[in-house]
Amino acid sequence: MDTKLLGSPFSPFANRAELALKLKGVAYEYIEEVKGKKSELLLNSNPVYKMIPVLIHKDQPVCESMMIVEYIDEFWAVNGPVILPPDPYDRAQARFWAKYVDDKIPTPFRIVIGLLPGSKEDAIQEIQTTLQLLESVLAKCSKGKAFFGRDTIGYLDIALGCFLSWFKAVEMMNAGVNILDEAKMPLLAEWANRFCSDDVVKEVMPEPNVLVEHAKKNAVQAKEN
Repeated sequence: MDTKLLGSPFSPFANRAELALKLKGVAYEYIEEVKGKKSELLLNSNPVYKMIPVLIHKDQPVCESMMIVEYIDEFWAVNGPVILPPDPYDRAQARFWAKYVDDKIPTPFRIVIGLLPGSKEDAIQEIQTTLQLLESVLAKCSKGKAFFGRDTIGYLDIALGCFLSWFKAVEMMNAGVNILDEAKMPLLAEWANRFCSDDVVKEVMPEPNVLVEHAKKNAVQAKEN
């Protein structure tokens, strides 16, 4: 098979790449990377960052999750729904806000699940502040449609949506925490329900309870080390 994806089901970044492949109907081989054990294939395919996800297509590696999504959308342009908006302005806006998601969410997200040191309370507040702004973005660009400016899952939906299972897992692990507060972010809460209810998304996104167990296992291993 000439298309391979190096990833992990527990990585929202790898979930992005896999979701794009499935939305486009691309056949691929999934190679799971085990935490703490970087394979030679990964190290050779991404020698700069040595991180998942990596798409290997015709022996050529493509790194960074949203770059992979763009590559999939462009190479398999005739397959499935278009992921990036066709309009140049809309496309620029989708890229801008996807970059905003990656600037604002991953670091506090890693603090909340214990991969980085820091205050979990402050990190959760930072994520909520980011989501409140994205609520206004959704209100402006949705134009009455189901997703960010469209009726099908697109670029910005993938960028943000692949964190949703982890948000729910964090809520399950922290009593009283409501990251996606429906009272404060009603549009985003409805969008999240639509995204997570999509059949293709269900094939890719891990269940929150699975992520909870994964997080607990990582916490035990961290203490032992």
